[in-house]
Amino acid sequence: MTSEDDNAEQTMRQLTQPAGVILAGGRGARMGGVQKASLQLGGATLLSRTVDRLEPQVARLAVNANAPLQTDLPVLSDPVGGYLGPLAGVLAAIDWASGHDASHVVTVAVDTPFFPGDLVPRLMLAAETHADGLSVAATSDGAHGTFGLWPVALRNDLARYLEDGGRKVTDWTDRHGAAVALFPDTTPPLFFNINRPADLERATRWV
Repeated sequence: MTSEDDNAEQTMRQLTQPAGVILAGGRGARMGGVQKASLQLGGATLLSRTVDRLEPQVARLAVNANAPLQTDLPVLSDPVGGYLGPLAGVLAAIDWASGHDASHVVTVAVDTPFFPGDLVPRLMLAAETHADGLSVAATSDGAHGTFGLWPVALRNDLARYLEDGGRKVTDWTDRHGAAVALFPDTTPPLFFNINRPADLERATRWV
């Protein structure tokens, strides 16, 4: 067995049960400043729906938020100020996961209630082809970068990217050649975002 095979085998052993973090740190500006995690969809909050879907797939779970949130989960604020976008939440997730001796952490967005029930195993399968185990979800219309499997080993590089003014998720993941977990096009779309009141109305019809 080559050293490369040894590294791949070690990565897979570490990926058996990644930690998980729900990204809910945005300001909800397009929803009138309402905290999206607390929005009701079909009789349940977006946060509770996301917890129910993600919790069975991960070893432990937390939520990234920058405002008070009603939850029993650990709440992680962005480690950098200024609402720098989802990558700041990813950095918070990596820091938390590393504190629990996890090598990787999965993130999902709280405003995407139909994300796949097999998200984590498929991200892990895709990550087998990446040296560090970095993978992101995608459909035919492109990557959905907030749904990713993030190696703790890339923490400092991500922090530098943010310090240097980087904000775009796909720019950073492309730079590292992230593996892609391709998901089918469905109705409702698996990665449908609730960004505006009209999106919430549409999601309610699907529910």
